[in-house]
Amino acid sequence: MNKIICIANQKGGVGKTTTAINLSASLAAAEKKTLLIDGDSQGNATSGMGTDRILFQKANLYHAMIGQVPLEQVIINTVIPNLDIVPSNQDLIGLEVEFVGLEEKEKRLKNLLNSLDRQYDFIVIDCPPSLGVMTVNALVASDFLIVPLQCEYFAMEGLGYLLNTVKLVKAQLNPHLVLGGILLTMFDQRNLLSR
Repeated sequence: MNKIICIANQKGGVGKTTTAINLSASLAAAEKKTLLIDGDSQGNATSGMGTDRILFQKANLYHAMIGQVPLEQVIINTVIPNLDIVPSNQDLIGLEVEFVGLEEKEKRLKNLLNSLDRQYDFIVIDCPPSLGVMTVNALVASDFLIVPLQCEYFAMEGLGYLLNTVKLVKAQLNPHLVLGGILLTMFDQRNLLSR
């Protein structure tokens, strides 16, 4: 049975994509078949894995989420053995509009991942810097949540919003979601808040 790990924080620039890429690569290096899902419309995980997001204009996460293509058709191999990626680009911005009024829109990603039928040991989802429909889909689909948190005041101040969303998701959509941890990023021992 695969384990699905969501990397989320509504604040941008805290190290979500870096965490997702490095965790995925580490799992793959440990000979675990891993799928990295780029859930951010900026597509930085896609380009960070050496993949040109422009090449995937017609088949990326967005197209799978709206049901135009099966998820299996958008998965591509990376140069790292045991690591595949579902690419993303700016098309993903359209999900917010596409999903207005849809029934069970929060479960779209979960249903897509169920279709993979345990091809992967781990699935890592890189979330956008928001608490919108893509992040909620990732939380609903996941077993574990890791929250990268920059060692600075405003990042910690916003943590409460994310934890409240997690509480709601657990109560209504995914009671099995576990907060796997808060990962402190960008630590600087010269900074009082880091200490």
